[in-house]
Amino acid sequence: MNLALAQINTKLGDVNANLEKHLTLAKEAAQSGADLLIFPELSLTGYVLQDIAADVACPASETDPVFKPLLDASRSLDLLVGFVEVDTRYRFYISAAYLSGGEIVHVHRKVHLPTYGIFDESRYFAAGDSFKAFDTRFGRVGALICEDFWHVSSPYLLWMDGADLFYLTSASPGRGITDEILGSAQWVQDINRAYAGLFTSFFAHSNRVGFEDGLNFFGGSTVYDPDGRQIARAAYNDEALTLCEIDLAQLRRTRTRLPLLRDENPEMVQKELNRILAK
Repeated sequence: MNLALAQINTKLGDVNANLEKHLTLAKEAAQSGADLLIFPELSLTGYVLQDIAADVACPASETDPVFKPLLDASRSLDLLVGFVEVDTRYRFYISAAYLSGGEIVHVHRKVHLPTYGIFDESRYFAAGDSFKAFDTRFGRVGALICEDFWHVSSPYLLWMDGADLFYLTSASPGRGITDEILGSAQWVQDINRAYAGLFTSFFAHSNRVGFEDGLNFFGGSTVYDPDGRQIARAAYNDEALTLCEIDLAQLRRTRTRLPLLRDENPEMVQKELNRILAK
């Protein structure tokens, strides 16, 4: 399959402008042969929303005016887009929707909302409560949003639910420095590489760029194969449409050599978690 990462800068609170950028990039990616285009966290709204979160929220619906043109675009290639989702009882979630063939295939609501340091998400958003893999025309997928993939239980649960392709979206700001790159960028790359190898799966990560309310989003979007090898990386700090060919047969080659999935024991994990929780 041909994967594309849309490393973009968004306009805070301007859904229409961000939607136009999505549609333009979707057309460009499709013309370049992409089968799937992954956008960053909250790609339709911007990140530091605070009190305007309710104003930019929309339901994940085929009749919604934001989703309708995206669903039309998904007839040419699959899309993973980030948005503020509102449910029927007016709770607001940081969500990612997978669109394919004019349909909403899956919506993941961010479970782990950071509320520490520079982050204040749980003040404005409700937390999701599940990690569920879902089927696509390219295989079974797990989607995670930013802080979700700093908790190892998140990809583990998706792995146990059958995910072989992991799509990670984030609005990750730069923090700390090393000799070569931002400390947070190095951390992201190290974690994603480790996950790809530990779970013998593909991990594709789309991170946004630009500045918002003093935050610098660094980009550096990456793709890792089941051997933990980096097979694509976008530049830091600049918008980019990064294309990458994924050889799905690599799953077979890696797992034949390294049968970690075969030897995993979820029953024992469940037993030990029950013991720990019972204390």
